[in-house]
Amino acid sequence: MEYYDFFISFNQGEYYSCHDLLEDMWMEEKGNLFLKGLLQLSVALYHYSYGNVKGTRIMMAVAKEYLLPYRPKHWGLNLETVISFIEECLSIIPDKVDTVPYSAIGSLPRLPEIFLYLDED
Repeated sequence: MEYYDFFISFNQGEYYSCHDLLEDMWMEEKGNLFLKGLLQLSVALYHYSYGNVKGTRIMMAVAKEYLLPYRPKHWGLNLETVISFIEECLSIIPDKVDTVPYSAIGSLPRLPEIFLYLDED
């Protein structure tokens, strides 16, 4: 059930909730690097929302590393789309910025949007 709730929270931009949902699942399956990759992606997007640019870069790279072995699709999720999203984000996130004050978050480049959905095929 948490897995489905994750998709709803993710698509609503509630990345902190995604973290909580996936962490509960991951705690039961600590060897599941697919869940850990989705968890890191959620954390990365949450970091970006409050100006932690360095944390975003690190978590995005780790998420990609964890998710790559599960391509092209795992548990109904098209990982080719997710990996492309991560790569695009990594190309946009400023390299020489570690953090920005909350009041300056609007100065950061906008990341692309992605909506996750389960593909039953």
